[in-house]
Amino acid sequence: MRAPWRRSVGQLAAVDSVTLLYITVATVAVLAFTGEDHAGWGWLLLAHALTVVLVLLAPLARETGPVGRFRGDWYPMLLLGALYAEVGVLNVDRGYDHDPVIQRLELWVFGSQVSYRWIREMPSPVVSSILHTCYLAYYAILGASPLGLWLSGRRDAARRTIFAVMVTFYLCYVFFLLFPVAGPRYAFALPHNAATQTWPARTAQWLLDQGDSWGAAFPSSHVAAAVVAAICALRYWRPLGLALAPLTVGLVFAVVYGQFHYAVDAVAGLCVAFAVLASQYVYGAEPEPTRAPLPSGSLEQA
Repeated sequence: MRAPWRRSVGQLAAVDSVTLLYITVATVAVLAFTGEDHAGWGWLLLAHALTVVLVLLAPLARETGPVGRFRGDWYPMLLLGALYAEVGVLNVDRGYDHDPVIQRLELWVFGSQVSYRWIREMPSPVVSSILHTCYLAYYAILGASPLGLWLSGRRDAARRTIFAVMVTFYLCYVFFLLFPVAGPRYAFALPHNAATQTWPARTAQWLLDQGDSWGAAFPSSHVAAAVVAAICALRYWRPLGLALAPLTVGLVFAVVYGQFHYAVDAVAGLCVAFAVLASQYVYGAEPEPTRAPLPSGSLEQA
């Protein structure tokens, strides 16, 4: 009989494996980008070590019952905020960005700086309210897709969605570490007109002031992850996907209208999303048959 620790490692799920792979890349980034002052960044390396322990324990958690199964399947989604913040910390410490390259690409593709001009040339409070509301729906889209599938009994589909979303984020985060782009919010002066005075616009700016990650503009992880989450919902439970689709489409335009991303950031985010989704369709078999919805308050069938 194998020891529990060996059994844990031997039963890693796909999402565990990609999380370990990303933590390895992030650890290399910490060691490479912080010069000789590794001791000063020891808290990041410690956090990585604790994350590795968490990942290796996830298979055991999945065997302990409904609550453990939920935690073992959903822990990657809870890591997103910390991993996103770490990217910003590392990029700020490095102190350089590739915005001039992206701005030249923007001019070549679109003929102007779309993110700078759009909200200034179309300062509509109605358009602003709609698009910024879609932008604020970002976290709702990310959560509603797998959670809706989970609560409706489509557990395997929910796990596949979590895996696809996490792969999308990890790919974007690697881009951010290797090719930091601050984005038009930092490169240009912020707009001030009727469009920026609506409560959704002011709320979006406040949220970014509180928790934006510097150097995380290209490709747009907002666009990439939201599109992956919405299309996974469409694939596995069409009513849920149709409910998320308008918000997702609005978000794609909102990241540019609100001067949060260059237009090419949004296009690159779409490319990442479609690449992840294409790979899902190539190697992914159909999910297990849908089970009946669970009684209210239950996390897992017995």
